[in-house]
Amino acid sequence: MARLPAGIRFIISFSRDQWYRAFIFVLTFLLYASFHLSRKPISIVKGELHKHCAGGEAEPSFSGQSSSTGHRPPRQLPDNETDCGWAPFDKNNYQQLLGALDYSFLCAYAIGMYLSGIIGERLPIRYYLTFGMLASGAFTSLFGLGYFYNIHSFGFYVVTQILNGLVQTTGWPSVVTCLSNWFGKGRRGLIMGVWNSHTSVGNILGSLIAGYWVSTCWGLSFIVPGAIVAAMGIVCFLFLIEHPKDIRCSSTLSMHSKGYESTVDRFRLHKPALHGEKSRPLDPEMQCLLLADGKSSICPSHVVVLPGDSGNSMTAISFTGALRIPGVIEFSLCLLFAKLVSYTFLFWLPLYITSVDHLDAKKAGELSTLFDVGGIFGGILAGVISDRLEKRASTCGLMLLLAAPTLYVFSSVSKMGLEATVAMLLLSGALVSGPYALITTAVSADLGTHKSLKGNAHALSTVTAIIDGTGSVGAALGPLLAGLISPSGWSNVFYMLMFADACALLFLIRLIHKELSCPGPTAGGQAPLKEH
Repeated sequence: MARLPAGIRFIISFSRDQWYRAFIFVLTFLLYASFHLSRKPISIVKGELHKHCAGGEAEPSFSGQSSSTGHRPPRQLPDNETDCGWAPFDKNNYQQLLGALDYSFLCAYAIGMYLSGIIGERLPIRYYLTFGMLASGAFTSLFGLGYFYNIHSFGFYVVTQILNGLVQTTGWPSVVTCLSNWFGKGRRGLIMGVWNSHTSVGNILGSLIAGYWVSTCWGLSFIVPGAIVAAMGIVCFLFLIEHPKDIRCSSTLSMHSKGYESTVDRFRLHKPALHGEKSRPLDPEMQCLLLADGKSSICPSHVVVLPGDSGNSMTAISFTGALRIPGVIEFSLCLLFAKLVSYTFLFWLPLYITSVDHLDAKKAGELSTLFDVGGIFGGILAGVISDRLEKRASTCGLMLLLAAPTLYVFSSVSKMGLEATVAMLLLSGALVSGPYALITTAVSADLGTHKSLKGNAHALSTVTAIIDGTGSVGAALGPLLAGLISPSGWSNVFYMLMFADACALLFLIRLIHKELSCPGPTAGGQAPLKEH
């Protein structure tokens, strides 16, 4: 018998369950990357909507230097464009108007997120997510059509942003719930840290795609990303598998570290279904607040509650019930300020680079992607550290503590030249995005499977929506405040961001103290089991 080719040996070395799990990992990664890809164009196009005037109104100076654009030779402008950009953003109040666009999208996103989780856990994820992606593609493209139809109504762009913000709330609870259905708690920080890089990958692709057309036809900077997210919606409808049980796959990872598997673990993993119930084993409970995997040992009062036979595991959790889960409120408020910082960079970084380094909109957009590159490494690093230390809150607190002085250094050295800006973009991206990524993925999934839920599989979507919805309030406030503060100087914007980081850290103090005061897990230790 001939020896099998190396490629075939590689394929059959993995089980059917592992291939499906890898497929869902990649698919959900691409689905949510397309959401972020469609959010990025507005930050790239800002530099084109309002440009340095070739004459007439004087451009406000942010770097303390006077504008020299009045000495540029005149150029022929399209009929639907003025020397200072695109009306109504060609006036001196353009920063407030652009800030209002950001606020419209993010405020609608924050409000819609609270409802999205509650609605999403009562509807099939595949249908719900497909609708959101198709609608988001339509509204993203609609913004770009304003260029081709010569629309200068500020209300048109505001309403488009509001509608787009509402439909984009379908994405996050859906993909997190789907991924958590397929992956247990083992190495959740690392797995979700790698997976959460979709945010940065989407931002990078969105910047490059929008930047390609921004200087020639900025309408396509919205229409092309809109078409991509809509196309991914069709892919979602055709291929997304919501739960392993839909194709008779295991709902937990088949490979377990022997060092962490005890007799109790094996009992719980192979416990037969009772009374026809499709059992879904609850992973080992968290150490004190949150553990990264099946390691255990737990403060004496902690017990693990297995799903009972009453059938209540399919009942959707209430909003107030989700708020009573230990840690939800603290992490939600922490994310409010962490996301405020992250989204201020997302929406205003290209314009800041344009103002400080005097680059055009395309080059500034390309340079801003370095912040997202740093965010990829920051999210993975946060996941690895939290898995190793088994302390989610402490990991977030450490990165927040380092982020504040880093932002101060960034504001100082970015005016010294392009090389300094590149280095600080990478470092700031890692420290700012790390806590944000960890809270919105691994922490949300941990809290969504908390012991108090008694194995309620329908709670994760609501918990995820509450945490991300609260964070989105900060995401709405950050760009708005940046638009209001930036006329007085970019340094004041960075002071605001540093204060926000300090507030985020403050809300984690109690949880950090709880993690540090709780004794570490013993090898092979396990919480007592309680049947209901």
